[in-house]
Amino acid sequence: MKAPARERAEKNVVIGEHLRTLRAARGMTLDSLSAATDLTKSYLSKIQNSHKVPPIATLSRIAQALGTGIGSFFGDILEPGIGASVVRKHERLPVVRGGTAFGYDYVSLAHDRLVKRMEPFVFTFPSKIDRHVFFDHGGEEFVFILSGRVMFQVGDDRWMLGKGDSIYFDAAIPHRGWSVGRDATALVVIHAPDHAREKPRRERRKRRI
Repeated sequence: MKAPARERAEKNVVIGEHLRTLRAARGMTLDSLSAATDLTKSYLSKIQNSHKVPPIATLSRIAQALGTGIGSFFGDILEPGIGASVVRKHERLPVVRGGTAFGYDYVSLAHDRLVKRMEPFVFTFPSKIDRHVFFDHGGEEFVFILSGRVMFQVGDDRWMLGKGDSIYFDAAIPHRGWSVGRDATALVVIHAPDHAREKPRRERRKRRI
């Protein structure tokens, strides 16, 4: 079941407000952020004004350009980092449920620790995805299937993954996944970016996803 539109909007407002604050703190304009991420200025503006909900891959590209982690878009960006992050089941932060243009849902599992090398999420895949849609970003990903079945593609290779299966891959390689069957498929995605060494890859045309 998808979360109410109001809940999706509230989460999107958080992302937009944090994007604006982080960008201003680094003295970056939307034009310079667009050049650094290969995302269009209009798309970045829509995210910042809470008119669009970006997928994790897009947030990763923006975070890298800003020299921060994905978690900076979810928690209190003024709160200092903590030594350990314990998130109870009822404390999970639903970042977006069914709000992205591609139908992905994701829930942050370590939103109160802002400075970290891994970004853990509970992720739900849609059953349908446009055949032209792929995601790529810096760092690496580890995916562990919690329930259901997922067809996962990295580059030209595909694997059918079931409960208990996992995959680890270079996230710079275009990738995507979709659920197979009626049951919603939830899994954990951990993204481990290297902000110090990696920069967003450039492409010929501006990206909108």
